[in-house]
Amino acid sequence: MTTSQVASVDRDLWPSLRRHTQARIGLGRAGTGLPTHHRLELQAAHAAAKDAVHSPFEPDVVAEALRGEPTVRVRSAAPDRLTYLQRPDLGRRLDPADRAHLPVGEWDVVFVVADGLSSRAVHEHGAAMVRATTALLPTAWRVAPVVLAEQARVALGDDVASAMGATMVVVFVGERPGMSAADSLGAYLTYRPMPGVTTDADRNCLSNIRPPLGLTYETAAAKLAGLMGRASELEITGVGLKDESDHMEVSERLL
Repeated sequence: MTTSQVASVDRDLWPSLRRHTQARIGLGRAGTGLPTHHRLELQAAHAAAKDAVHSPFEPDVVAEALRGEPTVRVRSAAPDRLTYLQRPDLGRRLDPADRAHLPVGEWDVVFVVADGLSSRAVHEHGAAMVRATTALLPTAWRVAPVVLAEQARVALGDDVASAMGATMVVVFVGERPGMSAADSLGAYLTYRPMPGVTTDADRNCLSNIRPPLGLTYETAAAKLAGLMGRASELEITGVGLKDESDHMEVSERLL
């Protein structure tokens, strides 16, 4: 092929590939840099990521979306956003005063909606995921009041579950924003968490919950509820518990 033919193929190929991914591929160039419109898109994405990290969590937004469901508000031991970003360890521990006000009971599960590194993700998807998941749980399950946590890391859920007496905890948390997604929600499931002892290997994670570009609420809730049921039966989460929902769907289609 001649150089002009190769260039023609490239021009035809990249637009079709870009339709299938949010990755920045085949952007071309203007001299030694990116074309202006792609550079501006990149700068806008970077600004959106920074906004997601630094925008304050508004628990009233989530509480309103969960109207009719009991909620409790807590903070981590990080007193402000700057400390939270600089001291991840403080984001994993409850503020002692807030710990004392948590209700105690024989709960099967407690849902924690935590700002994490993207309050935007929590505002947009947190309440919907709580409702979608609880709707799939057996009616006999005892579900604790939803905990709305500020300046929180995933492991804060261990502290919450331990303080409330919950058997397992699901933490819905704003994920670290990237250059293509600033509103991605993660869900972390842990069975019988022990603060300071439980590790990431003891958790199951569902990430990129953000319809329509990521997991839908229905798909994520079905996967999560399935994992919760299996966790209750096997009394384990993490590397010992696998998500078999995709395999089951394929098997059912083959029958």
